[in-house]
Amino acid sequence: MSGPTRERVSRLEELLSRSPTRIWPDGIIHHGARVALLLVLGLLVALLFPPTPRTVVAPYQVGMVAEEDITASVAFAVPKSEEELELERAAAAAAIPPTFTLREGATGGMVSNLDGFFQGLADAVGRGPGAVEEELAGAGIRATLRQVELATDPQVRDGLRRAALRATREIHPDGVIDASQSGYLVTERFTVRSSEGEESSVPSSQVITTREFFDRAVGILPSGTSPEVEELLRLILIRFVETNYVLDAAETFRDKDQARRSVATTGSSVLEGEVILRRGERVQPVHLTRLQAYAEALRIAGRLENEGAVDRIPFLGSLLLNLAVLVIFGLVLWFYRPEVYRNFRWMLLHGGLVAAYFMVAQRIYLLGLPAELLPITFVALTIAVLWDSRQALMLTAILAAMTALQPPFRDHAVLAVTLLGGSAAAFSVRAITRRAQTWVVIGMITVAYAVTLLSLGLVVRAPAIEVLSAIGYAAINATASAILAMGFLPLWEWYTQITTGQSLLEWADPNRPLLKRLSLEAPGTYAHSINVANLAEAAANAVGANGLLCRVGAYYHDVGKVLKPQFFIENQPGGRNPHDKLKPVTSAGIVREHVTEGLRLAREAKVPRIVEPFISEHHGTQLIGFFYQKALEDAGEAAAPDPDSFTYPGPPPQSRETAILMIADSVESATKVLQDPTPERVKTLVENLVESKLEQDQFAQAPITFAELEVVKETLAKVVSGMYHHRIDYPQTKHLTDAGSDAVQSDAVAGAPTDEAGSAQMVLEPERDETP
Repeated sequence: MSGPTRERVSRLEELLSRSPTRIWPDGIIHHGARVALLLVLGLLVALLFPPTPRTVVAPYQVGMVAEEDITASVAFAVPKSEEELELERAAAAAAIPPTFTLREGATGGMVSNLDGFFQGLADAVGRGPGAVEEELAGAGIRATLRQVELATDPQVRDGLRRAALRATREIHPDGVIDASQSGYLVTERFTVRSSEGEESSVPSSQVITTREFFDRAVGILPSGTSPEVEELLRLILIRFVETNYVLDAAETFRDKDQARRSVATTGSSVLEGEVILRRGERVQPVHLTRLQAYAEALRIAGRLENEGAVDRIPFLGSLLLNLAVLVIFGLVLWFYRPEVYRNFRWMLLHGGLVAAYFMVAQRIYLLGLPAELLPITFVALTIAVLWDSRQALMLTAILAAMTALQPPFRDHAVLAVTLLGGSAAAFSVRAITRRAQTWVVIGMITVAYAVTLLSLGLVVRAPAIEVLSAIGYAAINATASAILAMGFLPLWEWYTQITTGQSLLEWADPNRPLLKRLSLEAPGTYAHSINVANLAEAAANAVGANGLLCRVGAYYHDVGKVLKPQFFIENQPGGRNPHDKLKPVTSAGIVREHVTEGLRLAREAKVPRIVEPFISEHHGTQLIGFFYQKALEDAGEAAAPDPDSFTYPGPPPQSRETAILMIADSVESATKVLQDPTPERVKTLVENLVESKLEQDQFAQAPITFAELEVVKETLAKVVSGMYHHRIDYPQTKHLTDAGSDAVQSDAVAGAPTDEAGSAQMVLEPERDETP
C-alpha cells in the first residue's frame, strides 16, 4: 500500500473510530458505518441460508427422524445420482464396438511397393555402395553403414525380400491396424465399413497391430539372422506398411455418445399415493433423493407453494430476523462495551468472525457434516482472549440463536450444542496463564460438549454409538478451534493492537533483550523492579485490576536508568557520588531523563504500547524534592529556580494499574531505609505515601476509588511486612518531601536519605523532631 493510500485509510479509520461530537455529519457517519456492517452481515447470512419454501416436502437431513408420513400427491421418477449415472454411461459407451474403414487393395499395393523397392535396391548395387545408401535414403529408410553394407549382399537382400513379401501375402490379409488405434478394441468384435458402405462385424482377435506384424515378419527370417538384418527388415516394413483397417473416429464417437445419451436418468418411480417417508423412520440418503425429486415434480406441476416472486417475502423475513438478533449484540456493545463499539477496527473483527463462522457453517451443511463441527468455539476463544469471557459469552449467545434460526440447523439440539460449547470456550480462557495450557482449554470444551450431547442422547434415547460419534466430532472441533485461535492470536493482536495476557507473559521473560540489559548494566534497578512487580501485582489482584499487566509494567518502568545507571543509588557500589559535582538542575534533569529515555528504549524494543504508560506515569508530575530544595538553598536571595525543571514530565496515572504501580514504586523504595519495619510502622508509611500523592492530585485522572486505595494500602502493608525484616539505618537530612522513588534514590546518592525514608521516620518517630 502506497504512502498516500495508507494515510487516507488511516484518516478514514480515525474518523470512523472517533467519538462523534455532533449528529451531522459525525454521528451519522460513526453510527451509520456500524449499521451498514450489521446490514451486510444479515444479508450474508440470509444469502448463505435462504429460507426453505413452505411445501409438503419437509426439510430433512440424513439421520433425522421423520415427524409425519410424507405421501406423494403426484407420480414422479427418482433421478439417479451423478455418480451412478456417470458409471452407467461409461459402461454403455464402452460396450459400443468401434467402427473401422476397410482399405481394399492394401495388401496388393504393399506387395507392389516392396517389389519395386527391392528391384531398385538390386539395380543400385551394380552402381556401387554409394548408390545403395542413396536408394535407401530415397525410400525414407535411415540405415546404418553396416546395414548399407549388408544390403549389398545378394544373399541378405534376397532373404529380406522373401521375408517381407511372404509376411505381406500370408499375414497382412488377415487384418492389420495401427498400433496407436489398438486401444479402441475393448469389445470382442468391431464394425468394418467397406468403400461401398456395407458394414460387417469382425472379431477383435482376428486383427493384429503393426507392431505385431513387424514381429511376425522378423520371425520368417532364417534362424541365426543378425540383429542388424532384423532391424533393417523392420525399417523397410515400417516404411511400406499399409493397414487394412483405419479407425473412423467421428463415427465411433457418435455411436458412443448416442449410447451415453440412451442411459435413463431415472432409476425408479413413485406412484401417486405411495408413501415416500414414514413417521418415525430414520432418514437415509435415498429418502433425501426421493424428497428432492418430489419437490421438483411439484414445481413442474405448479403445485409447489411460494414460487416465483413470492419467495422474496420469506427471504425478507429471514433478513429482518437475522438483523434483529444482530442489533441486540450491537446495542449490548453500545451500552456496555462503548470502547469496543467506538473502535471500528474492533467492530470489523467481530463482523469478520461472524461472517467466517456462517460461511464455514454453510460448508458443513452442504457437505452433510454434523452440527458438532460448527466453529463457534473458535469465535468464542478469539473474543475471550482478546477482550474477556463476558463479551465472548454475549457473542456466543447471539451466534447460537442465529444458527438455530437457519433452516438447516433449526433444531433445539443445535441450539443447545452451540450455546453450551461456545460458553465453555468463553469461560475456559480464564484458566489460561500460558499457551501450553491450550490443552486444558480443549479438555474443558470437550467435557462441556460431551455432557451436552450425552444429555440430549438420553432425552431422545439415541444409540450409544451415535452419542460417542457426536462427542468425537465435538472433540475434533474443540481441538481445531483452540489450536487455530492460539495460532491466529499474533495476527489478531497486530490487527486490533491489543496485547493479551499470553503476550504479556512472553514480555515478562527475563531473557528479553531489554530486561537482560537492565539486569546486567543496572542490577540494582533490576532488583528494585522485581520487588515493585511483586507488590504491584498483589495490590492489583486485590482490587480486581490486571495484576499481570502491573507486573510486566513494573519490569519495564525504570528501563531508562540503563543509560546512566551510576547516577542512581541502587546501582552505586560506594565511593564518591557523581551528583556531588553537578548542579541541582543538571542532576534533576538526569533523574527526569530516565522517563523519556525509557519510553524511547521501549519503543525501539517494540515493547507493547500498553506497557508504555507505566514508564511515563509511574512518577506522574511529582516534584524532584531533594534537588529542588538544594537549588533553593544555592539560590539564596536570588530568584527561586523554575519548579518545572524539577518536575517529572508525567502525565499523572491514567489507569488503576499505573496508579497502583506509582504507590508500589514509592513503598518499595521507602521501606528499604525504614528502621525497624514492624507491621505498624510499615502500615503508617504506606498510608502517608498514599496521602502525599493524593495531596499532589496524582490520582485525579485515574479511575481508582478511595475504597480501592484502602485495599491497596492494606495489601502493600501486608506484603511489605513479609518482605522486609531488617534495614540499614541511614542518616537524616532535611529536604522537601516528594514521594517519587527515583527522586528518593537520587537524594540518597547525593548523600541524603530518600524522601520516603525521611517522611517515614518523621511519621513514625516524631519525638526526634527531624522535620525537614
